Amino acid sequence: MTNETDENITIIPRSEHTISRRNISANALKVLYRFNKNGFSAYLVGGGVRDLLLGKKPKDFDITTNATPKQICQLFRNCRLVGRRFRLAHIIFGSEIIEVATFRGHHTQKNTREDKNLSEKARNGILLRDNIFGSIEEDAIRRDFTVNSLYYTIDDFSVRDYVGGLQDLKQGVIRLIGNPEIRYREDPVRMLRAIRFSSKLNMRIELNTEKPIQYLAPLLQEIPSTRLFEELLKLLQTGHGYSTYHMLKKYNLFEQLFPLISSRFSKNNDSEMERIIEQVLKNTDCRFKNYQCINSGFLFSTMLWYVVIDCAETLIKKNRLSYCEAFALAINNILNDQCRSIAIPKRITTMMRDIWQLQLRFSRRHGRKVNKLIKHPKFSAAFNLLKLRAGIEQKNDLEELSIWWDDYQHSTHVK
Repeated sequence: MTNETDENITIIPRSEHTISRRNISANALKVLYRFNKNGFSAYLVGGGVRDLLLGKKPKDFDITTNATPKQICQLFRNCRLVGRRFRLAHIIFGSEIIEVATFRGHHTQKNTREDKNLSEKARNGILLRDNIFGSIEEDAIRRDFTVNSLYYTIDDFSVRDYVGGLQDLKQGVIRLIGNPEIRYREDPVRMLRAIRFSSKLNMRIELNTEKPIQYLAPLLQEIPSTRLFEELLKLLQTGHGYSTYHMLKKYNLFEQLFPLISSRFSKNNDSEMERIIEQVLKNTDCRFKNYQCINSGFLFSTMLWYVVIDCAETLIKKNRLSYCEAFALAINNILNDQCRSIAIPKRITTMMRDIWQLQLRFSRRHGRKVNKLIKHPKFSAAFNLLKLRAGIEQKNDLEELSIWWDDYQHSTHVK
């Protein structure tokens, strides 16, 4: 039975929850104990607590404390402060990073001049800086979703719930804390996070949390394209890309991320482009679940393949270019346009270029160029795109080409 200390907090004692220190990173425990030893309050918080309560293995462990960033640096020599919008401390233990944040406080008209330098909003309501510090109660309310606002303490190994997160976790509900429209305007990426958690945890989005998403979706255009790229990897490459893709389409979010693709969607959702996107996302989910590596360049080059083809054909009609010239120009145009909404890093766009350009070389099956092509570093990824195209388009010549290259690379002709 949970212990209700007052109307604003529910404390779940160790005997009534399933979190064990055996399942918590030794480095995270080390950080918690050092804070406590030096007189600070510190809690495991967020997705780590949520996943432990669900019986899942957390990907990482985040900590929140009443120690300021400066005090955290004084306690840990292996600490590095990061972030401008949210000031965070990264405590580094080899390959593991324990992220520590100071309790967040409220934005009020009474904030001092110094506070206002730490907190800044744009005219559209987006938080540009959010470094007002406060109490644990304020911190709980400032977090995004109730299921991510659960606190585990090593003082008595209890879990603290200030916003009804435990109940939502049991009922499978993703619920924003506070007024959804205000919270989305503060940080539009929360719309993407709502979709990601719903898909990842197989939970439904609460009605009031869901309502504003479609009409606030264009606010994502205000978010730096570099940040959207990082969010996109979490959305599409962590084992739930297929279901996430359909949710993004449903809530008008996909077109903010991939305007070039969404403008070509068909009425019956059955174009070659839509079918290949679904197939590559299913394949990516399968690879993730089988602990196989995932190639972002392959994923994005597949998703945008038919966009490049359409652009090349348009350029041929308008400018009377050769196919090779039009294709090369189309690649430049599509990458430039796509990177305006999502800043795909150069190392990935370089890979995408290679994968696309190799598609034109598969028809050359004579002479020394065959072995040279097979030895190309991106041959495997390009060949996988060829196979996907053959399965989607179901054209005899494309299918025959795919079979030929599959046979050849496994034959004795390869040197």
